[in-house]
Amino acid sequence: MKVLIVEARFYDDIADELVKGSIGVLEAAGVKYDRISVPGAFEIPAAIRFAADGNDQYDGYVALGCVIRGETSHYDYVCIESARALQDLAIKDRLAIGYGILTVENRDQAWARCSVDKYNKGAAVTEAALRMIDLKTQYGIEK
Repeated sequence: MKVLIVEARFYDDIADELVKGSIGVLEAAGVKYDRISVPGAFEIPAAIRFAADGNDQYDGYVALGCVIRGETSHYDYVCIESARALQDLAIKDRLAIGYGILTVENRDQAWARCSVDKYNKGAAVTEAALRMIDLKTQYGIEK
């Protein structure tokens, strides 16, 4: 089994913590993985689509990033469209994806969701991706 971690690096410190959680789960499960980075959450779905179209070597994908509300409506568009695009990839293209894009009001909320010592959303969504890979196998759905 092999998974691709796609990490949005807009908030490097938060991304690093999410990735630590994800890698911890993958290594504990003995799953191989690659990592790629993109500028922000909006670019994650396209990167997953490129990877899926390019070489088809991944059984699943983990999408990690953070969007913090600002003073404009940009936050809403990034959150809604990245979530919609990832759901389209999961439903229409039958990709196993762990959705780990934090959508928060401030940095404190983000840190509460990515602490390796407490709750880490990167770990949780990686477990979800592994479960979805298992379901695809169970139902005979190919990569």
